[in-house]
Amino acid sequence: MVVKEQQRLVIGATSLAFLLLLASLSAVFFDVNPFESCEDRIQLDNTGFSCHSDLHSDVCVVNKPVKIDKNASAVYISSSQSQVERLIKPYALQDDQSAMKWVSPVRILNEDSKNSSSSMACQCDFTHDVPAVVFSSGGFTGNHFHEIDEIIIPLFITTRHFRSRLKFVITDFKPWWVSKYSKILKSLSRYEVINPAVNGSVHCFPATVVGLKYHDYLGFNMTDIPGGYSMFDFRHFLRQSYGLKIKNVIKIRREKPVLMLLSRENSRVFLNENEMVALMEELGFEVVVIRPKRMSNLDNFAEVVNTCSVMVGAHGAGITNEVFLPDGAVVVQVVPLALEWPSTYYFGSPASEMRLHYLEYKIEPQESSLLETYGKNHSVITDPESVLSKGFQAFKDVYLDGQNLKINVGRFRETLVQAKKLIG
Repeated sequence: MVVKEQQRLVIGATSLAFLLLLASLSAVFFDVNPFESCEDRIQLDNTGFSCHSDLHSDVCVVNKPVKIDKNASAVYISSSQSQVERLIKPYALQDDQSAMKWVSPVRILNEDSKNSSSSMACQCDFTHDVPAVVFSSGGFTGNHFHEIDEIIIPLFITTRHFRSRLKFVITDFKPWWVSKYSKILKSLSRYEVINPAVNGSVHCFPATVVGLKYHDYLGFNMTDIPGGYSMFDFRHFLRQSYGLKIKNVIKIRREKPVLMLLSRENSRVFLNENEMVALMEELGFEVVVIRPKRMSNLDNFAEVVNTCSVMVGAHGAGITNEVFLPDGAVVVQVVPLALEWPSTYYFGSPASEMRLHYLEYKIEPQESSLLETYGKNHSVITDPESVLSKGFQAFKDVYLDGQNLKINVGRFRETLVQAKKLIG
């Protein structure tokens, strides 16, 4: 907790520089008044290039014409008063090295640098009249939480104030990812996304941002964003992007409140799911059980989530879909053994910023399959910290990948009754 608070202070002290950089770039194109000058702003004005780094993010801003080569492996600045050379991986959560293995680096150089490739002497294949934002669809894509937390929200933070007058250049291009989030991408940019690897083309832009800004788990710091956007604004943006009609849970007109139960298949599985559903129905809920495959079509699934009053699920990426719930809905997160911290900080704390009610059901050892596997006196049950001391992979193998749940429905009933009271 102390380390996390120290990180927040450091990020807060350095994020102003990033805000000034983006504000300056947007001022060039959108008549936005620039903020007070600072060292980074002076560098940007004098050289056309400046970068901002903190504990999580590494973002560079260029307000001079640039050329982006094939695969976007290099960005060349056509004019600068100082020699530039910077290597950056355009993914928001820089401190997660396991994710960064899947992110290709981008080198930023002067066009006349001795390191410049001879191909850059060629004419531009495509010349654009709006800025580019270069980011990677690598990293932990394939996991819904990481996609929203480390790409979609940072993309909103970094680009919303451009009012869709920019083009996305996506490295480590994944067509399925672009298709999955097409509605969001089209809402943030009025132009088609660019895959720089296609035809080995050289794209030229009047300015560019390389990298995305990260704040916190599913979170925003309003003071560090041009325009002061918040989670409230982001959820409003999502409703607009996906055409979601229900803003507040009181607007749902159903005979019974709809409860969505997120069903898992490989780990943290509810072993007595049918018994849980029977309890939910007994308490007066209309239960919708969601299997993982149904979540793959986000366009349709967002609409389903938006009609629900309660979401119940074990800690995992599926709970990320709380972003689509209407205001006043209830999120019930079932917390497996040893997963209290990620449960709270990944999904619990952000829920309040989303104007949702949040409840936790922390299982007891008797409700975990680990008890049968290891026995009640094993350190896996009695001392999870000792498992974590062996490294995250050892912790993950046991508590994230090796644990299933058999819920005590008598004890769980109390949590569901509370959820029903919260939605009135």
